[in-house]
Amino acid sequence: MASFDFRADHILENERVMLRPLAESDFENLLPYSLHQPEIWKYSLVQPIGEEALRDYLKKALTARKAEKEYPFVVFDKQSGAYAGSTRFYEMDLANPSLHLGYTWYGKQYHGTGLNKHCKFLLLSFAFETIGVERVEFQADARNERSIAAMKSIGCVVEGILRSSGPIAGGLRRDSIVLSILKEEWLGGVKENLRKKLT
Repeated sequence: MASFDFRADHILENERVMLRPLAESDFENLLPYSLHQPEIWKYSLVQPIGEEALRDYLKKALTARKAEKEYPFVVFDKQSGAYAGSTRFYEMDLANPSLHLGYTWYGKQYHGTGLNKHCKFLLLSFAFETIGVERVEFQADARNERSIAAMKSIGCVVEGILRSSGPIAGGLRRDSIVLSILKEEWLGGVKENLRKKLT
């Protein structure tokens, strides 16, 4: 069985990026994105737009960690010397053992810079090689072509579509695409292919 200490402060980093546990104090670090870049959550089920929504976003993420259901990270970009966004492990089933990787967002200025690949390399290495899961699942709005392309580029395999899987703005519901990476795929070539793409 996989094992994970939710109470420990897991820090993942390389020469480009550092991921550390999300904290209540990150409100100030993330507030500029909440106030000035609402479009980065266009396809997200969670939209922390505005001060109150961001505080609620942080509170729920930290409560989920305390309940040992999720483990949220804040992303610090060493290249720019600034906080870039957030990501997390969720639906962590250590008996199975599997987890989901998502709630990922970055400021617009980090899109297309290679930051995401560095984050995913660290997170997937940790999930498969330290926690010991057999499967990592990803989901996205089926209309979010940029996010889907990014997931495919790191080695994710498309599994299918969950129809009307969750509510979105305007009282509508979205279809979610499901992708995954298995441990044997990660160790059998996906890891090395992703490593070669790190810039």
